[in-house]
Amino acid sequence: MIKILILTDFTSAYSRSLLKGIVRYSHEIEELSFYRMPLFYRAEYGDKYVAGWARKWKADAIIVQLQDLDLSLFLKLNIPIIIQNYYDRLNNVINLTGDYIGTGYLAADFFIKRGFNNYAFYGVVATIWSRERYQGFKERVTEGKYNFFEYLEKGGIKERRAYNLDMLAKWLKSLPKPVAIFACDDQYALYISETCKIHDISIPNEISLLGVDNDNLFCNISNPPLSSINLDVEYGGYIAARTISQLIKKEISQPSDIIVKALQIVKRESTEKFNIRDKYILNVVEYIEGNFCKKIDVEMLLKKVPLSRRVLEKRFKLNTGSSIYNYIQTMRIENICNLLICSDKSIENIAVASGFKSNQNMSKIFSKYKLMTPSEYRKNYRNNK
Repeated sequence: MIKILILTDFTSAYSRSLLKGIVRYSHEIEELSFYRMPLFYRAEYGDKYVAGWARKWKADAIIVQLQDLDLSLFLKLNIPIIIQNYYDRLNNVINLTGDYIGTGYLAADFFIKRGFNNYAFYGVVATIWSRERYQGFKERVTEGKYNFFEYLEKGGIKERRAYNLDMLAKWLKSLPKPVAIFACDDQYALYISETCKIHDISIPNEISLLGVDNDNLFCNISNPPLSSINLDVEYGGYIAARTISQLIKKEISQPSDIIVKALQIVKRESTEKFNIRDKYILNVVEYIEGNFCKKIDVEMLLKKVPLSRRVLEKRFKLNTGSSIYNYIQTMRIENICNLLICSDKSIENIAVASGFKSNQNMSKIFSKYKLMTPSEYRKNYRNNK
């Protein structure tokens, strides 16, 4: 039986989801043996202790969350090592990393559709996942020539709980309102939420706030609850376990890094306000948001506003960055993704529930947007909620 030493922060939602994926592989494909070692063991006893214990237990592989380490000690074990990267990606190991730049793109596109002119990022300089989310978010926002602001904490992970509330409050107050803020993760988004509560800054009226990880505890302890980007972490754990098995059985020799991708944005009250100044377009957008599962066409929307078709389409594009057709279809595709992952509804019922005439019509459009069929999407992501 393959023996895996897992050294991580078992209190974090990310690490627990990772562990779920590893255990799922063990149940579905091949039984594995685990030894869970909390991070404080390393903090208390050091790298030599962890490496020595792995050698004594005769571990076949290690999955470890380390901020900085003496990698040479672990490489001497001559076993597969998968590292949850934090400061940087490392050489000579398998990095469990993420499409952080793509996550930044997703956040920016989400806010741009809501019509904001002012955007800001809050994160930390030290970590690669914060730096690259910042890079993707800033790149997309500045492409559109919108106003962009940033506040990057200089401390590392160890100092993140001691953030400077007064400095953060000063920055938040200085931002032009309304502003869309993307925080590097849910914990940093919660810092903003707590600071806004103390200083009477309104969320979402003045600040629309989005985090990453969809950590239910952090998201729902906030008032209002935080919108967040849900990551495909459980699948990453599944692939990590599979990679270890393939390496030990010599089915592969040069494994690639494991990339955790963003699945979808889980919307809660912290973002649920549009910043569209054109009252007619705001009326149309709110109608689409509330009725996208029904039959909607431009002729129907024209009855909601005193505009010609040409003017409506032009002003809609100007305010949302999207055509009416694409906006409606994007809403429907997001709904389909959510139902495929989080429900047991059949593909046929999901098509009807998402405003499509038929399963075939839905599958055709879904494949255009997601580059895979609904069945393939469910197969890939169904167990990674």
